Amino acid sequence: MMIGRRSFIAGMLAVLSRPAWAQERKPERTLRIGVLDPLPPTSNSANIEQLRRGLRAAGYSEERNLAIEYRASEGRAGRYARLAGELVRLPVDILIARGTQAALGAQTATHELPIVALGVNDPVDTGLVSSLERPGGNVTGIAFLIRDLEARRVDALRALAPKTRRIAGLMNTGNPAIAHAWKMLEEAARGFKLEALLVDVRKRSQIEEAFELARSREADALIVQLGSLGAAQRQSVVELAARHRLPAIYPSRTYVDAGGLVSYGMDATQLFYRAGAFVDRLARGAKAADIAMEPPPRFELVINRKTLRALDLVIPPDLLLRSNEIV
Repeated sequence: MMIGRRSFIAGMLAVLSRPAWAQERKPERTLRIGVLDPLPPTSNSANIEQLRRGLRAAGYSEERNLAIEYRASEGRAGRYARLAGELVRLPVDILIARGTQAALGAQTATHELPIVALGVNDPVDTGLVSSLERPGGNVTGIAFLIRDLEARRVDALRALAPKTRRIAGLMNTGNPAIAHAWKMLEEAARGFKLEALLVDVRKRSQIEEAFELARSREADALIVQLGSLGAAQRQSVVELAARHRLPAIYPSRTYVDAGGLVSYGMDATQLFYRAGAFVDRLARGAKAADIAMEPPPRFELVINRKTLRALDLVIPPDLLLRSNEIV
């Protein structure tokens, strides 16, 4: 009986002697993030790992206080609003949306939850934000100005294919962001004394016909912006460009990895890593309306050497110095 009483007293003393913070600490709240992306998770694993790295740097991990919900449009931009609605109803605390169409879809689904938009173009013109410095709504993130980007793409393409006089833009102008990009492409082409031809591609079934049209209109090279395409469609575009022997520049390196000639665009891994810092600020109570949008951390120029040789082209020394990778 005496041993039991002593044990009870010792136990009580141990509890009372613990620091107050240890007695009062509650289980850590889990931050739930919804990701909207054109690619399925299996094709986007490198970027998602960079997002995890960025979040770990800010103190979040899935083992302790983080949950990531993922939805992919699979190349169908019209699905974004519905997919964003699914994430909002789960619910999640913050949305991450890659690309202008994904961000617009997320904003359609909610004007309350904060949205971190990654790689959106001209967000003031598309209505995502009021200004880059003071977004004013529920969207912040990483944005760029399409005029500068299109000028660099035209410049890189004409450097690789110096005989180019007429550039065809294979573009889905049903996408407002791409329609705006076409206007900037026309302006950039005029600046380099080149002719720009629009080949409007609204449906995947029109892709092969679009190449025939570009060739019949005597295009020397292509700038391809068809929006969110699945891997099979990207591969088809690359193969058609090779069949028609048309040098083409693409918006992302996924095309170059599939055999496309060259891409110039944002380094997506850096976008996702940087997203972690935006999420942390929002989770700590900052308002998206007050967080200035940032330019992309890095753009990358990637060239496929095998495709270059197949087209009998060479990389000029100045472009070689500017390139980030030769694959």
